[in-house]
Amino acid sequence: MAERFDVLVEGISEQTALSLLMAQTSSLQRPADRYFAATRLGLSDSKESLDALLMATSNLKIEELYDRITRRKAIESLGRRKDKRAIPALVDVLHCSDTEAVINSIYALIRINWDPTEEDRELLLSLLDGECTQVRAVIQAHTRLGIKHLKAEKAIYELCDHEHALIAGAARAYQAKLYGKNHLLDQLETQLSNLTAGKRRSAVIDLGDARDPSRIATLVQAPISISLRANSCFQIINHQHPQQRKQLNEQLELLLIDNPQRLNIRTEWQCSLDPEEIERCLSHRDEAIQYGAALSLMTLDSELCLKIINSMEDRLWSDYVTHYYLTCIVGLREFSEKSYLVRSALAETTPQYTKSRVAAAWACLKLELYDQLELIYELSNTAHWEPLRWSCQQVFARMIDRQQISNE
Repeated sequence: MAERFDVLVEGISEQTALSLLMAQTSSLQRPADRYFAATRLGLSDSKESLDALLMATSNLKIEELYDRITRRKAIESLGRRKDKRAIPALVDVLHCSDTEAVINSIYALIRINWDPTEEDRELLLSLLDGECTQVRAVIQAHTRLGIKHLKAEKAIYELCDHEHALIAGAARAYQAKLYGKNHLLDQLETQLSNLTAGKRRSAVIDLGDARDPSRIATLVQAPISISLRANSCFQIINHQHPQQRKQLNEQLELLLIDNPQRLNIRTEWQCSLDPEEIERCLSHRDEAIQYGAALSLMTLDSELCLKIINSMEDRLWSDYVTHYYLTCIVGLREFSEKSYLVRSALAETTPQYTKSRVAAAWACLKLELYDQLELIYELSNTAHWEPLRWSCQQVFARMIDRQQISNE
């Protein structure tokens, strides 16, 4: 379960979760509570909850559906706990036949910052002979953990032109990050404008893993989820020299303001100016088509744009995709009459709306909402997601500067 959905399990107490985790499926009215319990224990920090997750990882069988899913969730939760005591159990999982469990275990080991032995490295490398998503996870483990040896270099290099973009992209990121073959990333930049959304998204992740700062400008202009692009850009920037990080601030700002007029939106993703078409495209699963609709909202005359915002606000404000784009447009077009939407978005603490808070922070700067300074300052220090925290730091500093100038 994605961490943004933690709200679904926060109402379960640790003791309840412990009682559900290893329960017999047949004894429960709602068997799904078992894997919710595993996710809940990932939020705990007690030894008892850690031991329970380890037991579930080692003892649950994969033949019964809910045992299998609960075990996968327990493995995922051990990764979130980042406790090195979980490493032996997670390495044992790499031997099992449940591919999803193996993949979860690899990602958990990455989060724990595993330092594999030579024997572990051989085991991990052997998993390149598997399903596409497993092979991708194995390559990403080599990249993110910095596993560098001749056998891995050769085996992964041979995958750079694999027919599956998920495998080829991860292989290119590995070669670029660990062996300096940055020219291999050119194909990933091209992939950012691919008509297939999944290929665009995987390219964003792979470019983040490669950590080549020269690719940030292209990432900034890609019509792909702002959350995904921001995560990759910060991943790149945080591994640069402080002076170079400072030089990249302008690109970060362009990224996080997220003006659709600055994105490379292909003709196939553009949207007409018809209100019904804009609303339909804004709800599309492909972010490029969503951005095409947002571009239309930026193009319309103010009166019609406000009319569309009013209509969608009444019916769709709770939808987190619409919520984000409306917050963006209000700020970008400086619709002061809609500033209450910006205040509402900035105050929204539900995880699914975190990117709306980023848009709201920049909108506060545009609309000069000085009554939000206290909240912006708080978020600049405490926000868990770095793009939100960084945005609030920039916005707060500039609003204070403007305030001081106006008082002189």
